[in-house]
Amino acid sequence: MKAYLKISVVVGVLALIVPAMALATPGNGQGQGQTPEYTPAPPPQAPAYGKICQGESKKHVKGEKGTDFSRCVTTMAHAAEHPSQSSRQVCKGKSKKHVKGEKGTEFSRCVKATAKLRQEERRKEREEQQV
Repeated sequence: MKAYLKISVVVGVLALIVPAMALATPGNGQGQGQTPEYTPAPPPQAPAYGKICQGESKKHVKGEKGTDFSRCVTTMAHAAEHPSQSSRQVCKGKSKKHVKGEKGTEFSRCVKATAKLRQEERRKEREEQQV
């Protein structure tokens, strides 16, 4: 019984000492006011496709891949990667069937969102040229 007690005391002491020693070692950038050796650069401004597609439904429909919102965001990313394609070409596979209670068709909403994306891209280009 005494051996189990000694082993548990030793393990308990080690459990307290080892993490304290790891924090106190120089070079890890913590505790002594040191700055870390690697400072990651801030990420570049990501395109806000979600803002363009915010009117789309985020509710999943059984039997369809993703939500209307996720499909719209994917299409906007595709449109940004292929600036030479027209809005009609980007939205080619979208449904042109009108659904009761929704404004426009999936195709028309996609074309409208793509046109908005292209307009924002042109605006950013003009701003960069002026600077």
